[in-house]
Amino acid sequence: MFANRTDAGRRLAARLARLPREHLVVLGLPRGGVPVASEVAAALDVPLDVILVRKLGVPYQPELAMGAIGEDGVRIINEEVVRRADVSVPEFEAVESRERLELARRAARFRGSRHRVALTGRTALVVDDGIATGSTVRAACEVARAHGATRVIVAAPVAPPGAVEHLRPAADEIVVLSSPPSFRAIGQFYDDFTQTSDAEVIRLLEQAETRRAAGAHTRAGGSGACDEEVVIDSGPVRLAGHLTIPSGAGSVVLFAHGSGSSRHSSRNRFVAGVLNRAGLGTLLFDLLTVDEERNRANVFDIELLAQRLVVATRWTREQPQAGGAEIGYFGASTGAAAALWAASEQGDGIAAVVSRGGRPDLAGSRLSAVRAPTLLIVGGNDHAVLDLNRQARAQMRCQTALEIVPGATHLFEEPGTLAVAAELARDWFVNHSVGVRPLSV
Repeated sequence: MFANRTDAGRRLAARLARLPREHLVVLGLPRGGVPVASEVAAALDVPLDVILVRKLGVPYQPELAMGAIGEDGVRIINEEVVRRADVSVPEFEAVESRERLELARRAARFRGSRHRVALTGRTALVVDDGIATGSTVRAACEVARAHGATRVIVAAPVAPPGAVEHLRPAADEIVVLSSPPSFRAIGQFYDDFTQTSDAEVIRLLEQAETRRAAGAHTRAGGSGACDEEVVIDSGPVRLAGHLTIPSGAGSVVLFAHGSGSSRHSSRNRFVAGVLNRAGLGTLLFDLLTVDEERNRANVFDIELLAQRLVVATRWTREQPQAGGAEIGYFGASTGAAAALWAASEQGDGIAAVVSRGGRPDLAGSRLSAVRAPTLLIVGGNDHAVLDLNRQARAQMRCQTALEIVPGATHLFEEPGTLAVAAELARDWFVNHSVGVRPLSV
């Protein structure tokens, strides 16, 4: 059960966090699919647009599609249906002419003066609030390909098994959070399934355009902000990272990833996106070089990892874009132990620490020296790690909290669980960082 389309979109975004962002465009089916698509596009930091499709129904049986049309003259014809229904050319053209007028009206209404996002050579991620029969979504896939998309992915919070099978020939990949056999209507899986208005669709599209424009300004070196690849000089080695600081950010959160991961971790990047939208800066960086990672002992050398985090902290404070920002730590798995160890060496210099599925116990005796407010997030089904977190918390003398995410295992791969963890982390950093502007959520 989803609370509303926003909740469904956030859960869907967490499942889609693994997708490569380059050349990806999110396409919402108006109207109900747009609020879901908006959350996905924001989380993945990719363009959002609507995909406008009008089915062409057989004149005497409108529910039977003989084709579909899209913008810029795209037309898809089901020759077999046209032949079997014995639809004449004038009859077909009359239906198409009528639907083209409606398509043009919707395009003008939703886009105004904005142009359609080009799909040539890109991956189209078609999103709806749910799939009943799949016929409209299938037509949207065909329209996206006709517009030049080289890959088409369909994503929805819920769909019956039969509809998923119906879509397989049209999509390269289908992502559905729930596919219950007892499916009657999409609305039965939402607490709030209020109809989405045209005005809401327009607002979300304008909001997405503003967000992308702000991001482009940031990447171009906008005042007080950055979003760039960086290199951190750590004595004998140089560590690659990615620094993102939204305009006006008063805090920067440094990420310490777990064993076998890197700055490219899709889960950490998802969490970082949630923090960035709350006005927090983030630094994702590699704790070890490629050569160092080949020695498995380094991966579990918590003291070494902690010292790298301390070096990265000093480096961050020296960056002009940081402007004296407060520092927070976000650690996952073994990275959580490194974050707590590093925090123990810096007293009040660290504003807050968050551990997701972490191993704080590996910080050992350093736990009692941590002074930063610390949040431990653990999956409800990650039983062994949950016990270790409880034991570690008992050794800590700072302000602590333990949040258990129901149904989550160690990697938070279950639908919606990573989004919950990200929001918990966001709220903890905001509430323990004086330099962050209030959230409007």
